[in-house]
Amino acid sequence: MSATINRVSDQSSVRMSATAFAPATVANVATGFDILGFAIDGIGDRVTVSRSETPGVTISAIRGIINVSGIPLEAHKNTAGVPLLKMLESARPGFGFTIEIEKSIPLGSGMGGSAASAVGAVVAANALLEKPFSLEDLLGFALEGEAIASGAKHADNVAPCLYGGVTLTNPGASPRPVRLPVPANLFVSVVYPAMRLDTKVARAALSATLTLKQHIEQSARLAALVAGICTDDLELLRRGLDDVLIEPQRASLIPGFAAVKAAALAHGALGGSISGAGPSVFAFSTSESTAREISLAMQTAFKANGGLDSESWVSPIRGAGAGLV
Repeated sequence: MSATINRVSDQSSVRMSATAFAPATVANVATGFDILGFAIDGIGDRVTVSRSETPGVTISAIRGIINVSGIPLEAHKNTAGVPLLKMLESARPGFGFTIEIEKSIPLGSGMGGSAASAVGAVVAANALLEKPFSLEDLLGFALEGEAIASGAKHADNVAPCLYGGVTLTNPGASPRPVRLPVPANLFVSVVYPAMRLDTKVARAALSATLTLKQHIEQSARLAALVAGICTDDLELLRRGLDDVLIEPQRASLIPGFAAVKAAALAHGALGGSISGAGPSVFAFSTSESTAREISLAMQTAFKANGGLDSESWVSPIRGAGAGLV
């Protein structure tokens, strides 16, 4: 973790502009609802922050390979703008910030797009300060942006986006992230079907109550997942990826989900589930070649069972966190 802290905060105070890349993330990770997430390679957002003589935060441009219409340019409504407003309140550097955002993570994809914009903004802005904030401080600022998107300060996307790898966090205002040791041979296939599913809609599908039996079953599986990741125990991983609580309530929101998951398992996946709030789906495997076969099988199943085109990414689960580029 120290390398990440140095990469983010030990920057020259004379910079006038900085650009950060913040990766996409998979959150919830089956049984780890709201507390577990990991970064993936190959897709993310770029955020450029410049010093400005104008006080406050100005968003000068939002562009990307995706449709960015509807993303607000007003800083107090934007997931990148709000964290920088909070940073300025704390740092009082004597200048403002101008932001340019390049979006690559599809909106409402369940791949942490709002978290990536927030994290990219704070990492880039931190490089412009005479006294940079700590990684923990940056996490707190970025959570302010995540709250704009989801209505609450969930760290399961923000923490892995900032720290990299797999992170376990506390729910609520004090996430205290822990980066878990990850087996070198663990890969993920992530498939995004061409539809949007907003976090607030997916959360509305969840029951506010659960039985004692459900709590015990899910807790046991979460413990197995964390232990399996830390000890490279494939049987524990399989058990831990079996979500008996959240996935059954959200599966109907994703056309063809059951067939997509079945295709992943049939092609060698250890297990899989919904990425974040969905509609993206992820699956774990133990080699890059198997992960690519799984991705193709899931895409084929989405097309055959839900009529949806899709995109896919294959990544080691030890993905890097946000950094300057």
